[in-house]
Amino acid sequence: MRTPTPTKPHIRGRWRRIGSAAAATAGLVLAGLGTAAHADAATPTAHKASAQAIAAQVAKAHVQYTNACSTTPKKGYASCHALRVTRGTTAFQEEQAAKKGIAPKTVSPKAASDSPTGYGPSDLQSAYGLTDAASANGSGETIAIVDAYDDPNAEADLATYRDYYGLSACTTDNGCFEKVGQTGSTTSLPSADSGWAGEISLDLDMASAVCPNCNILLVEAKSASDANLGTAVNEAVKLGAKFVSNSYGGSESSSDTSYDSKYYNHPGVAITASAGDEGYGAEYPAASKYVTAVGGTALKTSSTSRGWTESVWKTSSTEGTGSGCSAYDAKPAWQTDTGCAKRMIADVSAVADPATGVSVYDTYGSDGTGWNTYGGTSASAPIIAGVYALAGTPGSGDYPSAYPYAAAGTSALNDVTSGTNGTCSTSYFCTAKSGYDGPTGWGTPEGTSAFTG
Repeated sequence: MRTPTPTKPHIRGRWRRIGSAAAATAGLVLAGLGTAAHADAATPTAHKASAQAIAAQVAKAHVQYTNACSTTPKKGYASCHALRVTRGTTAFQEEQAAKKGIAPKTVSPKAASDSPTGYGPSDLQSAYGLTDAASANGSGETIAIVDAYDDPNAEADLATYRDYYGLSACTTDNGCFEKVGQTGSTTSLPSADSGWAGEISLDLDMASAVCPNCNILLVEAKSASDANLGTAVNEAVKLGAKFVSNSYGGSESSSDTSYDSKYYNHPGVAITASAGDEGYGAEYPAASKYVTAVGGTALKTSSTSRGWTESVWKTSSTEGTGSGCSAYDAKPAWQTDTGCAKRMIADVSAVADPATGVSVYDTYGSDGTGWNTYGGTSASAPIIAGVYALAGTPGSGDYPSAYPYAAAGTSALNDVTSGTNGTCSTSYFCTAKSGYDGPTGWGTPEGTSAFTG
């Protein structure tokens, strides 16, 4: 998490084993972990390998990652929720190596990869039933990305990502991309920051991956204070965005209800916020009743008809998706769980586990090594903002965070029923179950119908 004075990112990593041979075998035969996204890229050389051999190699995958921003913001400030894989071998790399009959490549902290090592656009579109919508919808819609500090390479890095995956150009010149400061100026921008630049690249790439036809507005706050980030949200809405993604959060406080009315109360605008990356516990602005709080999952291919399976993302007791019962924010009328008298986090979820992370292109600062794999609920928040954009402009008086509740329990959402993000006195606050639960809300998108009025 970032303090107001930019510093070098705090390094914190965990080695993580991904999956098991028994669980992965059938899914790898039918789908191939990561193959969907990398049909966008080069097809691996064919190699005869048994399903058991591929599954055994994928089970060896292990990654270490770091917070893009420092971990403990002071009161009144937020952290970004981007986690960058720095070492190890991803499941995708292991699977490709098994198919080629070669030793797997590894991720190293400073060496730029010449190609992605995580999920790409077609993976995400496939996983969430969005392939047709991503092709046909989104034109004329604008997704705003709100982050702190400046990424000088944002537009150029976005161009590389989109070009690699065959997405249409999104530039200032063609009117698709715009970058402004929190006052709306295109020239008076905040100071640059390496950690938040990685966050910005992650957000821009995820918005592009899910809604490639959407315009993108990047609004950069001059610091990571709650007030400046909230001011940037207001500016995004003022400039016409109907979809605003916020991949940051901090501890709750008694000031949150006043921040609600100042910054996040925007009827007719779908505002998403990351649930957090430190396991069980409520954060703000995810706790605002005016936003869609987005939790995180581990996303893997499977032999089911969907072709994918998800569970609650948890790496350790202090690393995993956030969730919880707010201490301050009132419960919105559409939220009906009975264990929490106030606002419950989350509403919905999407992939966030760094071990099953997404590909991002970033070249600014010490973290900008080209192709990287990222996780964290900083990935899931812009993904859900993109789904809202594919679903169409919200009703002018609506609070779109209510939309998924109208579709609760239907095939429009993938119910996530396994996993936990910590220890809690009320089980569903931290443990997945059939129906609503804190870590994943009502589940993940299956198409767009749960995200429209």
